Amino acid sequence: MKDAFGIPQSLLVLGGTSEIALATARRLVARRTRTVWLAGRPSPALEQAAADLRALGAQVRTVAFDALDPESHEAVLGKVFAEGDIDLVLLAFGILGDQAHDEREPVSAVRVAQTNYTGAVSAGLVSAAALQAQGHGSLVVLSSVAGERARRANFIYGSSKAGLDAFAQGLGDALHGTGVHVMVVRPGFVRSRMTAGLEEAPLATTPEAVAAAIELGLRRRSETVWVPGSLRLVMSAVRHLPRAVFRRLPV
Repeated sequence: MKDAFGIPQSLLVLGGTSEIALATARRLVARRTRTVWLAGRPSPALEQAAADLRALGAQVRTVAFDALDPESHEAVLGKVFAEGDIDLVLLAFGILGDQAHDEREPVSAVRVAQTNYTGAVSAGLVSAAALQAQGHGSLVVLSSVAGERARRANFIYGSSKAGLDAFAQGLGDALHGTGVHVMVVRPGFVRSRMTAGLEEAPLATTPEAVAAAIELGLRRRSETVWVPGSLRLVMSAVRHLPRAVFRRLPV
């Protein structure tokens, strides 16, 4: 169970090598979290992430999980929940894709959509049902400001995040009053492996800053978290720009 400040004792990360997720796990382990499950495709990186968290004092287990195999999600995640209650599920998997390449190769574009949206819908519903069955817990979903309005430069990725964001908001409404808390996190440009080599956007942030915002959001039981917080106002203005004006922006 969580403590009085909203810090979970147990954490399940879907996307166990995500830099944001691991920064969040490190931060929570430093506070109170003692049991961590890292779910992802088996790899040396996943095992190294587990070893790093063990070195901080957490009990860590890895589980093979593939966002692109939704038919396996119920069985895989069911085994995790069967081991004991999970206080926090962090849905952190996703891919950026390559906009220019994906426009030319629709199959690649579909992979972005299936990973970021379809896989998340499946894993999110399975996790939500398990949290509801145990009567408590939080589901934190890593969305993106890219989902607020599709940009020419990354509309394939942005559209997948828009779908994810809408799904997570609706899921939060569906679970209201059940004891399960859903929080949507909307970071801006995050300096990470995924964005390496890309031109940095204004108000860029870091995995550690997103992790701090997630912890604060959990303590406050927030439903939506922007990182940095100033993006809330910026994206409100962007969202209401006339389309003809929006097209002229260097985005």
